[in-house]
Amino acid sequence: MMAPAAGELGVHLRVLVEAPGTSAAQVVTDAPVGAATDEGAIRDLIAPADGRAPADVLTFEHEHVPNDLLADLIEHGTPVRPAPHALVQAQDKIVMRRRLTELGAPCPRWVPLPVDPEQGHATLAGFLAEVGGQAVVKTSRGGYDGKGVRVVSSADEAADWLAAAAAGGPQLLVEEKVPFTRELAVLVARRPSGEVRTWPVVESIQRDGVCSEVIAPAPDLTADEAEEARQVAVAIAEGLDVTGVLAVEMFEVAEGPDGAVGSADGRPARRVLVNELAMRPHNSGHWTIDGSVTSQFEQHLRAVLDLPLGDTSTTAPWTVMANVLGSSLPALTDALPDVLGAFPDARVNLYGKEVRPGRKLAHVNVSGQDLGEVRRRALGAAALLRGEPLPENRTDEKKA
Repeated sequence: MMAPAAGELGVHLRVLVEAPGTSAAQVVTDAPVGAATDEGAIRDLIAPADGRAPADVLTFEHEHVPNDLLADLIEHGTPVRPAPHALVQAQDKIVMRRRLTELGAPCPRWVPLPVDPEQGHATLAGFLAEVGGQAVVKTSRGGYDGKGVRVVSSADEAADWLAAAAAGGPQLLVEEKVPFTRELAVLVARRPSGEVRTWPVVESIQRDGVCSEVIAPAPDLTADEAEEARQVAVAIAEGLDVTGVLAVEMFEVAEGPDGAVGSADGRPARRVLVNELAMRPHNSGHWTIDGSVTSQFEQHLRAVLDLPLGDTSTTAPWTVMANVLGSSLPALTDALPDVLGAFPDARVNLYGKEVRPGRKLAHVNVSGQDLGEVRRRALGAAALLRGEPLPENRTDEKKA
């Protein structure tokens, strides 16, 4: 999804892909095959042995790259953005929580669990008692899209993970189970010179731990609440010295047990707690491709190349992104006649992936004036791409 913006800006992309035919390899011609953990592959990506021009900068679409290698690349003259000292916050949740706590960012209560199984068990049991009997255990590394996360009500329910950590697996941390009202996200772009831009705060709707829908901007959010979330995200980007796009995922929680009124409409005040960080263009920002003057993908390129950042204003009052998670169709292109006929305003982005249950295969963006109608059309288009029929009350869409 960075390729169109790169082409328009005259930026040549060279992408390390896991295998021929993967999504990036379908749209980027310079796509050598190799693992992100393969030092030789990464060094050849930057300075190809066949004499092609060396890279001006190295950036990422996921966080799983060895930091020691990245530090060595910087030492030998290749800018790495975001830099390893920032990227580690997205690689290791314990490192992230410690640093966010130091920065004063609002976080759920949390503690690292000792590697010794007995001590870990005791610490977890004590934490559960402190937070009311239920908590979230996470692996410090490697988890995403609901993986590496487990809700527990007793320390015994994490015994296998504690044993795995003692045997050399990822260290564990435990966080309080936050009684949130919804999930929000703020995207921040920052360039080496320090210029920062943010997009409007969005609401992220999850299904089985995976983002299913994003509403931009987040509805029913006061200007003060939106500004609080934005300031938290900017403080994190600056405090961690992030270069590029950073997604700060947040929980929205009611402020105080007394239900203190926090807005003119009489509802309780609300605040945010930081949940996760993603130091790259993120699913919560795919709506920007069609709903913002500058997409997160173009902005990331601008940021890592230290070019002036683009306008992040919205192009419509509302934009809704609906993910396509799995499909009953052998190929999503089979649904295009129906989708484009029923929803000619839908912007469909297919990823060229093999269909598997629950896999992120595509997304749909719809923009417009009325949020209810925009959501209906985005979710309807995504349903057709999953091979599901439109609900009866939508069967007349094709005639519209």
